[in-house]
Amino acid sequence: MKLLVTGANGQIGWELRRSLTAIGDVLAIDREACDLSRLRDLPGIVRTAKPDVIVNAAAYTAVDRAEDEEELATLVNGTAVGIIAEEARRLGALLVHYSTDYVFDGAKDSPYAEDDQTNPINAYGRSKLAGERAIGQSGSDYLILRTCWVFAARGHNFLRTILRLAQERDELSVVADQIGTPTWARLIAQATARIVQCTCRERGGADFTSEILHVTAGDSTSWCGFAEAILDQAMGRGLLRNRPKLRPISSSEYPLPAARPKNSRLAGARVRERFGITLPDWQPGLVQCIQEGFKRAP
Repeated sequence: MKLLVTGANGQIGWELRRSLTAIGDVLAIDREACDLSRLRDLPGIVRTAKPDVIVNAAAYTAVDRAEDEEELATLVNGTAVGIIAEEARRLGALLVHYSTDYVFDGAKDSPYAEDDQTNPINAYGRSKLAGERAIGQSGSDYLILRTCWVFAARGHNFLRTILRLAQERDELSVVADQIGTPTWARLIAQATARIVQCTCRERGGADFTSEILHVTAGDSTSWCGFAEAILDQAMGRGLLRNRPKLRPISSSEYPLPAARPKNSRLAGARVRERFGITLPDWQPGLVQCIQEGFKRAP
């Protein structure tokens, strides 16, 4: 089996290089080789690779900048994704694509199921929803994996930001009224590999159904709760000399260009029922990520 991975240097893409190697030959390409904003290049890239499976981990992810660059965000997260889906259909390949909790408005009191009404409240969420819809209209075999609050030891993410700020400041003010599930990129990549394996068996037996699945770690917390756990681990591992004071604040006290959902929790029943996959709670992933990815302070 030949797998094409886009966004190879991103948080999830980097982990996919390792997780997918166990199930097939992986061609992992980064933004330099496959820039989703260059639409005319995409058909040739896919046709040259001739993959059995395309795992699209490339995306426009600058949530706040997207408020001023919605056209570009939609080009990358919507139009380009539709082109990749069309090429997957032509090749008879499976497309696996990542989406986000930001397609929801966050007004629901409980975790969101896959069939809940979408209603993005920012430009980034609208662009990702455009990609979901383009895939659904393409006629390709696909799985869309929505996830939430992704972190890793590399890339731009909340974990790395908190560790950086903790070395610079004596006090950190962190939003406490937005709830979600921090999910380690490695867990997503490992789950993706299992899903691809199972899906290929389904397709071989003509028992495959395209659908959207929610793939996140278990349990939930606020951004402030996540920050507290990060600081606990950082102090315990000797990554910080001094622990900054943590001050919980409301979203209104920390205005950003893009509105965020208050509730970002995603229900994982569907992926559990179809593939027998239940990701562990988020805390052990954080512990392992910090142990492996960050060195002690000198």
